[in-house]
Amino acid sequence: MSILFFASLIVYFAAAMVQFSGVSMKKAGLTRAARLLFMVGFALHSGYSIWRGIVAGRVPLANQFEFASGFAWAIVVLGFGLYRKGKAEWTMTAAMPASFLVLSYAAFQPMAIKDLMPALRSTWFVLHIGSAAFSYAAFAISAGLGVGYLLMLRKGKDDSDSRLKQLDYLGYRMVCLGFLLLTVVIFSGAIWAEQAWSSWWSWDPKETWALITWIFYAIYLHQRMRRKWQGKRMAWLSIVAFILVIFTFAGVNLLLPGLHSYATQG
Repeated sequence: MSILFFASLIVYFAAAMVQFSGVSMKKAGLTRAARLLFMVGFALHSGYSIWRGIVAGRVPLANQFEFASGFAWAIVVLGFGLYRKGKAEWTMTAAMPASFLVLSYAAFQPMAIKDLMPALRSTWFVLHIGSAAFSYAAFAISAGLGVGYLLMLRKGKDDSDSRLKQLDYLGYRMVCLGFLLLTVVIFSGAIWAEQAWSSWWSWDPKETWALITWIFYAIYLHQRMRRKWQGKRMAWLSIVAFILVIFTFAGVNLLLPGLHSYATQG
Protein backbone atom coordinates (compact mmCIF):
# COMPACT_ATOMS: atom_id res chain seq x y z
CA MET A 1 0.00 0.00 0.00
CA SER A 2 2.81 2.43 0.84
CA ILE A 3 4.10 2.20 -2.73
CA LEU A 4 0.71 3.34 -4.08
CA PHE A 5 0.51 6.18 -1.57
CA PHE A 6 3.95 7.61 -2.27
CA ALA A 7 3.57 7.05 -6.01
CA SER A 8 0.40 9.17 -5.97
CA LEU A 9 2.23 11.85 -3.95
CA ILE A 10 5.06 11.99 -6.50
CA VAL A 11 2.66 12.12 -9.45
CA TYR A 12 0.66 14.93 -7.82
CA PHE A 13 3.89 16.88 -7.41
CA ALA A 14 4.85 16.26 -11.05
CA ALA A 15 1.40 17.36 -12.21
CA ALA A 16 1.65 20.60 -10.22
CA MET A 17 5.10 21.39 -11.66
CA VAL A 18 4.00 20.69 -15.24
CA GLN A 19 0.85 22.76 -14.70
CA PHE A 20 2.83 25.75 -13.40
CA SER A 21 5.15 25.47 -16.39
CA GLY A 22 2.25 25.26 -18.82
CA VAL A 23 0.41 28.22 -17.34
CA SER A 24 3.51 30.43 -17.08
CA MET A 25 4.62 29.64 -20.65
CA LYS A 26 1.04 29.52 -21.99
CA LYS A 27 1.57 26.05 -23.45
CA ALA A 28 -1.71 24.16 -23.80
CA GLY A 29 0.16 20.92 -24.40
CA LEU A 30 1.83 21.13 -20.98
CA THR A 31 -1.44 21.84 -19.17
CA ARG A 32 -3.05 18.86 -20.93
CA ALA A 33 -0.10 16.70 -19.82
CA ALA A 34 -0.52 18.03 -16.27
CA ARG A 35 -4.19 17.03 -16.23
CA LEU A 36 -3.27 13.57 -17.47
CA LEU A 37 -0.68 13.20 -14.72
CA PHE A 38 -3.22 14.44 -12.21
CA MET A 39 -5.66 11.75 -13.34
CA VAL A 40 -2.95 9.10 -13.00
CA GLY A 41 -2.17 10.34 -9.49
CA PHE A 42 -5.86 10.28 -8.66
CA ALA A 43 -6.15 6.68 -9.88
CA LEU A 44 -3.17 5.66 -7.74
CA HIS A 45 -4.55 7.55 -4.75
CA SER A 46 -8.00 6.01 -5.20
CA GLY A 47 -6.47 2.55 -5.46
CA TYR A 48 -4.56 3.13 -2.25
CA SER A 49 -7.66 4.37 -0.40
CA ILE A 50 -9.77 1.41 -1.58
CA TRP A 51 -7.04 -1.06 -0.61
CA ARG A 52 -6.63 0.53 2.83
CA GLY A 53 -10.39 0.48 3.35
CA ILE A 54 -10.58 -3.22 2.47
CA VAL A 55 -7.71 -4.07 4.83
CA ALA A 56 -9.16 -1.93 7.64
CA GLY A 57 -12.71 -3.17 7.05
CA ARG A 58 -14.11 0.37 7.15
CA VAL A 59 -14.08 3.71 5.34
CA PRO A 60 -10.50 5.05 5.73
CA LEU A 61 -11.29 8.33 7.51
CA ALA A 62 -10.70 7.42 11.14
CA ASN A 63 -7.58 9.39 12.07
CA GLN A 64 -5.52 12.40 11.04
CA PHE A 65 -3.59 10.52 8.36
CA GLU A 66 -6.69 9.03 6.79
CA PHE A 67 -8.64 12.27 6.99
CA ALA A 68 -5.79 14.22 5.36
CA SER A 69 -5.63 11.61 2.60
CA GLY A 70 -9.40 11.90 2.12
CA PHE A 71 -9.13 15.70 2.15
CA ALA A 72 -6.54 15.57 -0.66
CA TRP A 73 -8.65 13.07 -2.61
CA ALA A 74 -11.69 15.35 -2.31
CA ILE A 75 -9.66 18.29 -3.66
CA VAL A 76 -8.92 16.28 -6.81
CA VAL A 77 -12.58 15.29 -7.25
CA LEU A 78 -13.83 18.86 -6.87
CA GLY A 79 -10.97 20.23 -8.95
CA PHE A 80 -11.82 18.05 -11.94
CA GLY A 81 -15.54 18.67 -11.47
CA LEU A 82 -15.09 22.43 -11.42
CA TYR A 83 -12.71 22.36 -14.38
CA ARG A 84 -15.23 20.42 -16.46
CA LYS A 85 -17.86 23.02 -15.63
CA GLY A 86 -15.88 26.21 -16.23
CA LYS A 87 -12.73 25.18 -18.15
CA ALA A 88 -10.80 27.71 -16.05
CA GLU A 89 -7.14 26.73 -16.04
CA TRP A 90 -6.67 28.25 -12.60
CA THR A 91 -8.99 25.57 -11.20
CA MET A 92 -6.33 22.97 -11.94
CA THR A 93 -3.55 25.35 -10.92
CA ALA A 94 -5.22 25.63 -7.51
CA ALA A 95 -6.20 21.98 -7.08
CA MET A 96 -2.90 20.34 -8.05
CA PRO A 97 -0.57 21.95 -5.48
CA ALA A 98 -3.31 21.88 -2.82
CA SER A 99 -3.79 18.12 -3.15
CA PHE A 100 -0.01 17.59 -3.11
CA LEU A 101 0.48 19.72 0.01
CA VAL A 102 -2.35 18.09 1.95
CA LEU A 103 -1.16 14.61 0.99
CA SER A 104 2.38 15.62 1.99
CA TYR A 105 1.01 16.55 5.41
CA ALA A 106 -0.63 13.13 5.57
CA ALA A 107 2.74 11.49 4.83
CA PHE A 108 4.08 12.85 8.12
CA GLN A 109 1.24 11.36 10.19
CA PRO A 110 1.19 7.82 11.67
CA MET A 111 0.03 5.49 8.90
CA ALA A 112 -0.66 2.33 10.91
CA ILE A 113 -4.13 0.82 10.52
CA LYS A 114 -5.98 0.42 13.81
CA ASP A 115 -9.51 -0.51 14.85
CA LEU A 116 -12.07 2.23 15.23
CA MET A 117 -12.33 3.77 18.67
CA PRO A 118 -15.74 3.18 20.33
CA ALA A 119 -16.69 6.84 19.86
CA LEU A 120 -16.26 6.48 16.09
CA ARG A 121 -18.46 3.40 15.70
CA SER A 122 -21.54 5.25 14.60
CA THR A 123 -23.85 5.53 11.63
CA TRP A 124 -22.86 9.21 11.55
CA PHE A 125 -19.21 8.39 10.86
CA VAL A 126 -19.19 8.61 7.07
CA LEU A 127 -21.60 11.57 6.78
CA HIS A 128 -19.83 13.69 9.39
CA ILE A 129 -16.22 13.06 8.40
CA GLY A 130 -16.84 12.70 4.67
CA SER A 131 -18.69 16.04 4.62
CA ALA A 132 -15.77 17.64 6.46
CA ALA A 133 -13.27 16.36 3.88
CA PHE A 134 -15.27 17.74 0.94
CA SER A 135 -16.06 20.96 2.80
CA TYR A 136 -12.36 21.64 3.44
CA ALA A 137 -11.57 20.70 -0.17
CA ALA A 138 -14.08 23.24 -1.49
CA PHE A 139 -12.58 25.93 0.75
CA ALA A 140 -9.06 25.00 -0.39
CA ILE A 141 -9.97 25.42 -4.05
CA SER A 142 -11.77 28.70 -3.29
CA ALA A 143 -8.64 30.04 -1.59
CA GLY A 144 -6.52 28.89 -4.54
CA LEU A 145 -8.83 30.72 -6.93
CA GLY A 146 -8.52 33.76 -4.69
CA VAL A 147 -4.74 33.61 -5.01
CA GLY A 148 -5.13 33.32 -8.78
CA TYR A 149 -7.41 36.35 -8.82
CA LEU A 150 -4.89 38.49 -6.92
CA LEU A 151 -1.99 37.36 -9.12
CA MET A 152 -3.90 38.23 -12.27
CA LEU A 153 -4.69 41.67 -10.82
CA ARG A 154 -0.98 42.25 -10.20
CA LYS A 155 -0.32 41.47 -13.86
CA GLY A 156 -2.45 44.46 -14.79
CA LYS A 157 -5.77 42.75 -15.45
CA ASP A 158 -8.87 44.85 -14.86
CA ASP A 159 -11.76 43.80 -12.59
CA SER A 160 -13.97 43.71 -15.66
CA ASP A 161 -11.80 41.04 -17.33
CA SER A 162 -13.93 37.97 -18.08
CA ARG A 163 -11.34 35.57 -16.66
CA LEU A 164 -11.23 37.47 -13.37
CA LYS A 165 -15.02 37.45 -13.18
CA GLN A 166 -14.97 33.70 -13.79
CA LEU A 167 -12.44 33.09 -11.00
CA ASP A 168 -14.45 35.28 -8.65
CA TYR A 169 -17.67 33.41 -9.45
CA LEU A 170 -16.14 29.93 -9.21
CA GLY A 171 -14.52 30.81 -5.89
CA TYR A 172 -17.89 32.00 -4.60
CA ARG A 173 -19.57 28.76 -5.74
CA MET A 174 -16.93 26.71 -3.94
CA VAL A 175 -17.54 28.68 -0.75
CA CYS A 176 -21.28 28.02 -1.07
CA LEU A 177 -20.62 24.29 -1.38
CA GLY A 178 -18.10 24.26 1.46
CA PHE A 179 -20.42 26.25 3.73
CA LEU A 180 -23.32 23.89 3.07
CA LEU A 181 -21.16 20.85 3.84
CA LEU A 182 -19.65 22.48 6.94
CA THR A 183 -23.20 23.08 8.19
CA VAL A 184 -23.85 19.35 7.72
CA VAL A 185 -20.63 18.64 9.63
CA ILE A 186 -21.67 20.76 12.60
CA PHE A 187 -25.24 19.47 12.84
CA SER A 188 -24.32 15.81 12.33
CA GLY A 189 -21.49 16.23 14.82
CA ALA A 190 -23.89 17.63 17.42
CA ILE A 191 -26.23 14.66 17.01
CA TRP A 192 -23.30 12.23 17.13
CA ALA A 193 -21.89 13.95 20.22
CA GLU A 194 -25.20 13.58 22.02
CA GLN A 195 -25.18 9.86 21.28
CA ALA A 196 -21.50 9.34 22.18
CA TRP A 197 -20.99 11.77 25.07
CA SER A 198 -24.59 12.68 26.11
CA SER A 199 -24.02 16.32 25.17
CA TRP A 200 -25.04 18.16 22.02
CA TRP A 201 -22.22 20.69 22.39
CA SER A 202 -19.29 20.67 24.79
CA TRP A 203 -17.17 23.58 23.47
CA ASP A 204 -14.43 21.15 22.61
CA PRO A 205 -11.63 23.03 20.73
CA LYS A 206 -12.43 21.27 17.45
CA GLU A 207 -16.12 22.11 17.78
CA THR A 208 -15.36 25.71 18.74
CA TRP A 209 -13.01 26.35 15.84
CA ALA A 210 -15.36 24.67 13.39
CA LEU A 211 -18.04 27.11 14.57
CA ILE A 212 -15.63 30.07 14.25
CA THR A 213 -14.82 28.96 10.71
CA TRP A 214 -18.52 28.58 9.90
CA ILE A 215 -19.24 32.11 11.20
CA PHE A 216 -16.41 33.59 9.12
CA TYR A 217 -17.70 31.98 5.94
CA ALA A 218 -21.23 33.12 6.87
CA ILE A 219 -19.83 36.66 6.96
CA TYR A 220 -18.25 36.05 3.53
CA LEU A 221 -21.61 34.99 2.09
CA HIS A 222 -23.42 37.87 3.77
CA GLN A 223 -21.02 40.40 2.29
CA ARG A 224 -21.35 38.76 -1.10
CA MET A 225 -25.12 38.52 -1.21
CA ARG A 226 -26.25 41.52 0.84
CA ARG A 227 -23.41 43.99 0.31
CA LYS A 228 -22.64 42.84 -3.25
CA TRP A 229 -18.93 42.51 -2.50
CA GLN A 230 -16.96 40.95 -5.34
CA GLY A 231 -13.46 40.71 -6.72
CA LYS A 232 -10.40 41.60 -4.68
CA ARG A 233 -12.07 41.85 -1.28
CA MET A 234 -13.68 38.45 -1.67
CA ALA A 235 -10.42 36.91 -2.84
CA TRP A 236 -8.69 38.13 0.33
CA LEU A 237 -11.60 36.93 2.48
CA SER A 238 -11.43 33.44 0.97
CA ILE A 239 -7.68 33.25 1.69
CA VAL A 240 -8.02 34.47 5.30
CA ALA A 241 -10.96 32.13 5.89
CA PHE A 242 -8.95 29.16 4.65
CA ILE A 243 -6.30 29.92 7.27
CA LEU A 244 -9.03 29.22 9.83
CA VAL A 245 -9.81 25.96 8.03
CA ILE A 246 -6.15 24.90 8.24
CA PHE A 247 -6.04 25.71 11.94
CA THR A 248 -9.26 23.77 12.56
CA PHE A 249 -7.91 20.86 10.51
CA ALA A 250 -4.34 20.61 11.85
CA GLY A 251 -3.60 23.31 14.42
CA VAL A 252 -6.28 22.32 16.91
CA ASN A 253 -5.02 18.73 17.04
CA LEU A 254 -1.47 19.90 17.76
CA LEU A 255 -2.12 22.81 20.11
CA LEU A 256 -5.55 22.35 21.69
CA PRO A 257 -6.21 18.71 22.62
CA GLY A 258 -9.76 17.80 23.51
CA LEU A 259 -12.48 15.24 22.87
CA HIS A 260 -11.36 15.00 19.23
CA SER A 261 -7.74 14.18 20.12
CA TYR A 262 -8.25 10.67 18.74
CA ALA A 263 -7.78 12.31 15.35
CA THR A 264 -4.04 12.46 15.91
CA GLN A 265 -3.73 8.76 16.57
CA GLY A 266 -2.45 6.31 13.96
